[in-house]
Amino acid sequence: MDWTQLAERVIKGEEITDQEALSILECPDEDLLQLLHGAFQVRKHFYGTKVKLNMIMNAKSGNCSENCGYCSQSSVSDAPIEKYYMLDRESLLKGADQANKLNVGTYCIVASGRGPSDREVDTVVETVKEIKENYNLKVCACLGILKPEQAKRLKDAGVDRYNHNLNTSREHHEAITTSHTFDDRVNTVNMIKEAGISPCSGVIVGMRETKNDVISMARNAKAIGADSIPVNFLHAIDGTPLERTKDLNPRYCLKVLALFRFINPNKEIRISGGREVNLRSLQPLGLYAANSIFVGDYLTTQGAESTADHQMLVDLGFEIDMVQELVEAGLE
Repeated sequence: MDWTQLAERVIKGEEITDQEALSILECPDEDLLQLLHGAFQVRKHFYGTKVKLNMIMNAKSGNCSENCGYCSQSSVSDAPIEKYYMLDRESLLKGADQANKLNVGTYCIVASGRGPSDREVDTVVETVKEIKENYNLKVCACLGILKPEQAKRLKDAGVDRYNHNLNTSREHHEAITTSHTFDDRVNTVNMIKEAGISPCSGVIVGMRETKNDVISMARNAKAIGADSIPVNFLHAIDGTPLERTKDLNPRYCLKVLALFRFINPNKEIRISGGREVNLRSLQPLGLYAANSIFVGDYLTTQGAESTADHQMLVDLGFEIDMVQELVEAGLE
């Protein structure tokens, strides 16, 4: 396969075939750098060398009624995690201040549970209004399945983006959770779009799915019109049904990121949860396909040191916001 020619076709607006998609995931390891070069041509065409930074605030942890097999916060998990109800406005504002200091562009307020109560939405609405008054941050909310009136309130408060991941393919969905359907997730994303909020919807790779499932995941993200696509790699947590699952290696993870770039050429592809434990020393190479990362910690697992993430971007020669602050911190 000539990956440069495939990149040129994609840039012109052509869609890759299922066989070409499978060839990406089955690319021989010795051809991996050529594949990433092709993916980078697409990334560079639409995004240059710019990288978007995102930070998560785990606003509510644990006590979730859903039975998602990957999640340490679910009803079927015995993982020893911290559990707490929705943080107060002051705590969420403190997180926004930290995000601002880390040069983050998007601050993500994430809460466990099937969906938010009206009181929880009240807290997010009040907080977002203050964030918008005090910081130049985009705000992404991730609160589960919404009611239409809740989506409208979030939009009116200034929420820029809403995350609701498809997580896996339609065919593999019931192997991961049965407490909600694949269509429940699709319908929530469509509701977000109807409310005028930018949709963010991604996946988790490494949950015993097939390569065809991964291709379906990339195509489904495109079909629902996700503006931002977080690609998570399973961090198998002890106490969850998927504990000790180790289906991934760094080279395959890079092929997955390339696949998502070729199928969703002009969308934000974000390397998300599990990158540290799955990509390991090859993390920098992921940004030749992706154009966005999380900095700091995730929901119940630790991420890399934020200064190390910033240093990685500087070493790559990629562009990030507020470079002057990095100079002052001695990172350039």
